[in-house]
Amino acid sequence: MPPETRRGQGQWALGHREPLNAAERFKKDDDGLNVRERIMNRYAHLGFDSIDPADLRGRFRWWGLYTQRRPGIAGGKTGALEDAEIEAPHFMMRVRIPGGQLSAGQLRTVAGIAKEYGRDLADITDRQNVQYHWLSIEDVPAIWERLESVGLSSRQACGDVPRNILGCPVAGIDATEILDASPMLRAAEEVATTHPGFTNLPRKYKTTVTGCASLCTAHEINDISFVGVAGPGGTPGFDLWVGGGLSTNPMLAQRLGVFVEPGQVPEVWAGVTCLFRDYGYRRLRSRARLKFLVADWGTERFREVLEKEYLGGSLPDGPAPVIPPPGERDHIGVHRQQDGRYYLGVAPSVGRTSGTLLWQVADLAEEYGSGRVRTTAQQKLLILDVPEDRVGELSDELAARDLLVAPSAFRRGTMACTGIEFCKLAIVETKQRAAALHAELERRLPGFDTPISINVNGCPNSCARFQVADIGLKGSTVDGGEGFQVHLGGSLGADPAFGRKLRGLKVGADGLADYVERVLRNYLTDRADGEQFATWARRADEKLLK
Repeated sequence: MPPETRRGQGQWALGHREPLNAAERFKKDDDGLNVRERIMNRYAHLGFDSIDPADLRGRFRWWGLYTQRRPGIAGGKTGALEDAEIEAPHFMMRVRIPGGQLSAGQLRTVAGIAKEYGRDLADITDRQNVQYHWLSIEDVPAIWERLESVGLSSRQACGDVPRNILGCPVAGIDATEILDASPMLRAAEEVATTHPGFTNLPRKYKTTVTGCASLCTAHEINDISFVGVAGPGGTPGFDLWVGGGLSTNPMLAQRLGVFVEPGQVPEVWAGVTCLFRDYGYRRLRSRARLKFLVADWGTERFREVLEKEYLGGSLPDGPAPVIPPPGERDHIGVHRQQDGRYYLGVAPSVGRTSGTLLWQVADLAEEYGSGRVRTTAQQKLLILDVPEDRVGELSDELAARDLLVAPSAFRRGTMACTGIEFCKLAIVETKQRAAALHAELERRLPGFDTPISINVNGCPNSCARFQVADIGLKGSTVDGGEGFQVHLGGSLGADPAFGRKLRGLKVGADGLADYVERVLRNYLTDRADGEQFATWARRADEKLLK
């Protein structure tokens, strides 16, 4: 049955304007971005207790602010306590970094804020943001002033808005790229953050614009993706994908089958986003992501509505992207650029860094390169434009700071979300546990010879993308303590699939390293020649996976 003949789903285009839940009500009452004025002129002066709850737990997100979890509240309390009972009077803040592109000066500003206001913590996220912790409301105006003085912001880093736009961290320098998508990404970013009409979407909205031949930004799980292809006559442009997303109802994005010329990216991005705004489901928050609309409509109808109602004309058919062979998509290591210089990609442990460390990276980027630094969609860091004769020296300098250009497969492939340390939704601790896990696996399985992704998530919301990891670990309660539900064999690329969830397979936190070691040893023994872990895990007998 078509969506419009069902019970009203809160779709504006069909006249369903009356807010149907609390989130839609506070958005209708006041645009989320308007909270900035109250933060600047009231809350920062009167303190945490003066903040209106609708601002604190709603509109603050439009400026990248979340209250963080009060220390000492166990995971078993998650979901059972009201927000006021579980939150601390401190904030997490995400810094929006389009395409992960930073200058050394910008990175020093980011680092200095972490050192001065955030207890020297700075996490690199899998959406190329930097996330602070322990911020006080009194300091937020000063933090914004510093960020904005170097062209950065926390604007629309969270909330029902277009989030930070992902891009290849080596756009414009990678010798194998299809096209440099940086100008198109910046054009889409300007539309997303400065044009009216995109500050009240049904839910969060994630974009990637990339010309990377390695497909490093996980376009398959974003709401909208522009993926580099060679179009008609070999002209570079983009293949358009829509409707990807994970969380509790994971779905892979689908191709619309159209070719988008580089200059059309802002218009097409705006068209898809407006379609989502107008036709997206607003009645139930659990069904408000674009993926549900795409699943209900199908790509043929979605393309028809997009072209007729929002673009005013048809887009030409286009080719699918070339899928690279299985392997890493993260740009870690030492790589030659188009211009003969090199970029170095390093792996901080599970994205956890400090302001002190980031300041040193900025210094190294200026001393050995041009000062350009990049964050990646895998919680990693890159330094660009290094002359060949200085690569070895810079590698040593980075290694002295535990930033490795040749990390183990385990360190390279392990990601973790924020976890119970700061997140109000989490059930288990993640960062320290994931770091300990990859270190222990390095000790137990030295020389492990194949790429392996181990994604550690504190709850079902999949901020660390556990469903598409070789080994996905979702936080859970096990025998009254912290543990993980195991998903095996997730992957993107040539054979995209969500991980295999074995009935009843949960592992206590204390037994995590033993379990992962056992599964990996079974893989090494049972795999066919050249067989990737994900492929093996999907076909392996359950007794080898338990």
